[in-house]
Amino acid sequence: MKMTDLHDLLKNELDDLYSAEKQIIKALPKLVKAASSPALKAAFQAHLAQTEVHVTRLDQVFGQLNLKPGRKKCEGMEGLLKEGDSLIAEKPSPDVLDAGLIAAAQRVEHYEMAGYGCVRTYARLMGHDEAARILQTTLDEEGDADKKLTRLAETGINLEAMDGPEPMDGKMTAGARSGPGGKSMPRSSSNGSSSNGSSSNGSGSNGSGSKMAIGKSPAASGARSGMGKSMAGSNAPSVTGKATSSNKAAGSGRPSTDRG
Repeated sequence: MKMTDLHDLLKNELDDLYSAEKQIIKALPKLVKAASSPALKAAFQAHLAQTEVHVTRLDQVFGQLNLKPGRKKCEGMEGLLKEGDSLIAEKPSPDVLDAGLIAAAQRVEHYEMAGYGCVRTYARLMGHDEAARILQTTLDEEGDADKKLTRLAETGINLEAMDGPEPMDGKMTAGARSGPGGKSMPRSSSNGSSSNGSSSNGSGSNGSGSKMAIGKSPAASGARSGMGKSMAGSNAPSVTGKATSSNKAAGSGRPSTDRG
C-alpha cells in the first residue's frame, strides 16, 4: 500500500515493531541458553517475559487506532538477530561470548527504542494520546533493559572478557595487561563503547540527548577514568534528553519519561 500521510507511516512502523517483537520472542531463548553468566541469563529471561507484554500492548494500540497488524516482516530486526546467531556459531570463550551477547542485545534494544520513539511521537502528534502513553511505557522499559545490560557489562562481564586466559609466565598481575613494548597497562573498567555506555531511551530521529546511564558509577555510560575525571563515551539517545531539531516543529519530539 502506498503511504500518503503520517497515519499510513504510523501503521507501517507499528507493523515493523510488531514483527520485530515477535522475532525477539523466538530469539531470546537461544540467548538464554548461550549465556554463561547467571545474571545475564536472568536478564534475557526477564526480557522475554517483558517482550510478550510488549506484543500485547501493540495489539491494544492497533485496536485503539482501528487497525489490524499487517504481515510486514521487519528485515532490520532479522539482520540484527542473525548477527547474534553468527556470534554464537563462532564459539568464542564463555566470557567473550557473554560480552558479545550484550553487544548484540543492545543493538536490538536501540533499534526498538528508535522505533518506539517514532511511533510514540506520531501518535501524540495526531492526538492519539492513550496510544502514545502505551507506547511511551514500552519505550521506558526498553531503555531500562538497555541500562541493565550496561550495568552487567561494566561491572563484571567486560572485565572478565578483557582478562582472557591467565598469563603463563607470571610476569603480569591480575590487574594489569601488556601494552606496547611489554609494559603493563592498568585494567580499565569500561570499553568506552557507545552501546555499553548508552542510556538510550528515545528515538534518534524523534528526539535525542545524551546522559549518564548509571548515575553514580564512574565506569557508567561508557565513561573512562582518567586523572580522577570521567569523560562520557556515549552518543546514544535518551528518553529524558532534549529534542532534536527534526521534531521541534512537531512540538512532540522530546522522548520524555512522563506519562502524559
